[in-house]
Amino acid sequence: MPRLFTGIEIPAEIGLALSAYRGGLPGARWIDPENYHITLRFIGDIDARTADDVASILGDSRWREPIDVTIEGLDTFGGSKPRAVFARTSGNGELNDLQAEQERMMRQIGLPPEGRKFTPHVTLARLKNVSPIDVADYMATRGHFPKLTFTAHRFVLYSSKASTGGGPYVIEAAYPLS
Repeated sequence: MPRLFTGIEIPAEIGLALSAYRGGLPGARWIDPENYHITLRFIGDIDARTADDVASILGDSRWREPIDVTIEGLDTFGGSKPRAVFARTSGNGELNDLQAEQERMMRQIGLPPEGRKFTPHVTLARLKNVSPIDVADYMATRGHFPKLTFTAHRFVLYSSKASTGGGPYVIEAAYPLS
């Protein structure tokens, strides 16, 4: 049973710049730069027939314009119990629209709605039992950096193995945005 999700790939030069923020946070599990991405729609564990339906309907996407993406700083998910460090994006109107289109498509083929609010980001580290004080110290010293901008010319359908997260991810199909 494949575990699938759609996303925007992070170019190597942007991944290299983001990888400079790895380290300095005890207990963090850092994501390998080649697995950096922006998740658009988590699909989950599905059977092969549904996976074929997903790949097929994504090919019907009406979105055909490249999307400019700007990464502007670091943030965390989890509040007083931090669970991830991520690079946040700005100017997300086009990403939100593309994600909404994919959400409609997934519901059209019978998948349940995504339970979480879409927050476009690049996960850099997963945190488990990491001190909020350590996270605050990390953010205070690394939380701001020059904006990183790239143009996404496609979105992809990724697969992953059921695990604790962080890859490796495999591109199963790619869909042009130009």
